Amino acid sequence: MDEHRPLRTFGRIKARTLKPRQAGLMETLLPHLAVPEEGEIDVEALFSLPLGGGPGRGAVQNVAPSELVPASHPNPSKGEGLVLEIGFGGGEHLVAQASAQPDLRFIGVEPFINGVASCLRHIEESGAQNIRLHQGDARDVVARLPDASLDRVYILFPDPWPKVRHHKRRLIQPEFLGELARVMKPGAELRFATDWANYAAWTLEHVTRDARFKWLAESAADWRAAWPEHVQTRYEQKQLGDCAPVWLRFERSA
Repeated sequence: MDEHRPLRTFGRIKARTLKPRQAGLMETLLPHLAVPEEGEIDVEALFSLPLGGGPGRGAVQNVAPSELVPASHPNPSKGEGLVLEIGFGGGEHLVAQASAQPDLRFIGVEPFINGVASCLRHIEESGAQNIRLHQGDARDVVARLPDASLDRVYILFPDPWPKVRHHKRRLIQPEFLGELARVMKPGAELRFATDWANYAAWTLEHVTRDARFKWLAESAADWRAAWPEHVQTRYEQKQLGDCAPVWLRFERSA
């Protein structure tokens, strides 16, 4: 075992066998949405080629990779803002946000293969063209993003690693917060949600200890209720944690 390899911040990466449609999307659609595996991420180049087709179910359905060509309409993903969602689960929140905000560009990261396949289905059905995906570790993507490139970061219900001996595997660590601070613009928001009380306390302690972040809560209502445009995820609906969801918003200080 490589002693220098970072601890994984997530558990399993695959569960049940993919359905034929999902497996097909992994082969045909994902290559055109995938963040490069190596090198600094050129955001403009990553979003420079929109997929053919318009919004609605079937916009990219049953299309061979060679047939994915620039659309005739202006590229809707040429917006100014860039949003990163870390651990998008089945993609419900990611695709809903991207569909509602076509001027923004979204990068979603998820290690769970079945979740990526589910997200691809949502993208296909919505016709959203302003989403790019990475199946793997979010730290690999953040490390390769340009300085001050992100306007918002979502970390929704990450793996809580509730046992004390596993806390070192949690995504929220001082080193990772340092990387987030590097890639977030001044004034950008970090939005974090969890339904594990200890992880909420852990996150609040670690982020507020970093002078580059400011907690935006003014009253208890600010962490007891989701932000107005939140879209509930399947994980959130399962209520697997030990408390009601806690919603934390932080601003990257200038």
